[in-house]
Amino acid sequence: MEIIICPVADHVGQIAADKVAKIAAEVGPGVVLGVATGSSPLSTYDGLAKLIAEGKLDLSQASAFALDEYVGLADGHPESYHEVIRRTVTKPLGLDPSRVHVPDGSLGGLASTGERFEQAIAAAGGVDVQILGIGANGHIGFNEPTSSLVSRTRVKTLTDRTRQDNARFFDSLDEVPRHAVTQGLGTIMAARHVVLVATGEAKADAIAHVVEGPVTAMCPGSVLQMHQFATVVIDEAAALGLRLADYYKRVYDSLPAWQKLELS
Repeated sequence: MEIIICPVADHVGQIAADKVAKIAAEVGPGVVLGVATGSSPLSTYDGLAKLIAEGKLDLSQASAFALDEYVGLADGHPESYHEVIRRTVTKPLGLDPSRVHVPDGSLGGLASTGERFEQAIAAAGGVDVQILGIGANGHIGFNEPTSSLVSRTRVKTLTDRTRQDNARFFDSLDEVPRHAVTQGLGTIMAARHVVLVATGEAKADAIAHVVEGPVTAMCPGSVLQMHQFATVVIDEAAALGLRLADYYKRVYDSLPAWQKLELS
């Protein structure tokens, strides 16, 4: 696992974007992105949009697969992930909407939604780089604690903690759905590269468990320790729980220049 600790919190998104852009350049125009919602990845999308505006990146032929979708929200609901991805990813990054895929969270489609989404990912050749945030309880996607480490896309019941954390996007807690369709941990692990971003002291405990804790279903994100090409980009506050933070900085500092992302 590659750990990048940014001394300036505002640089986390750009560093993560540079990492994603580097992978996209290696793959080529048809790169397949895995995209997450929530607050954490927004600065990464801003960083990617900046690279596109500067002519350093072109994602017009890319495909994208969203991590998850709430169950039962009406079509066009502003907090459905179909709409969130359209606003924060598809439009800013100039993606072709026909190449952007979000799980079907409609009540009528739940019986087959996971299988259909897995088939769509496979038909696209798999995800080249998966962008992730992290929940305070260690979840990635909506894989809550006790999720199977080899799970695939399916419906999950959300914990009270997750619903409370996401209530800020709704008018009240009662409006937050109780279920979601999410890529499984096995699905996420099948991505060729993973880039996880987190900022702030509120994520420090989760990051400590993801990076240094045991691999356990009680902290779903800890499964990333088993990924060959996982990168964690965090700020100093999110690194507060890491026992070996100074070591990770020294490891990064000692990399040859061609392997580094600029931390200016």
